[in-house]
Amino acid sequence: MERLKNIAILLQLIDALKENGSWCGETHVQKATYSLQQLKSVPLNFNFILYKHGPFSFDLRDELTAMRADGLISLQIMNESYGPQLRITERGQAILKLFAKTSEEYRNSVQFIGSTLGNKGVVDLEKLATALYVTNDMKIKGTDERVQKIVQLKPHITQEQAEKAVHDIDMLIKSANT
Repeated sequence: MERLKNIAILLQLIDALKENGSWCGETHVQKATYSLQQLKSVPLNFNFILYKHGPFSFDLRDELTAMRADGLISLQIMNESYGPQLRITERGQAILKLFAKTSEEYRNSVQFIGSTLGNKGVVDLEKLATALYVTNDMKIKGTDERVQKIVQLKPHITQEQAEKAVHDIDMLIKSANT
């Protein structure tokens, strides 16, 4: 997909996350973008690896930086205790209008991710996205095997938390496919 169409989808995703109560820092956008690609097959084509706090794309980080440099998004510090929030600028809103057809094509998928993940904090997003990564990218199918892999990869996630994450991601996968 061409870059400006990708940008329009990312802007739409930021909007959908905010509408659903997200803090909308970079971590939120990283996990939501990964989920959008994996759960709804939106062809943004960012490569993700399992990193410190779950799936992470250096390409996406570079794109968000470029979007800031292009004046499409800005950072806003609302609370010194948290990282900055991403905000869509007037230029970003103009891109959304310019690519209304692309936005409409992916609206339902973006809204699904926004409504499903928007109210989650970064700790919950890490668990869910890691469970999705273990399921889809590592192709581990059994529930117990996925739980054990999550605990092995992320020792700070307890057995119970991993079990809940696997259960929740299974429900999310089913919901995404209906």
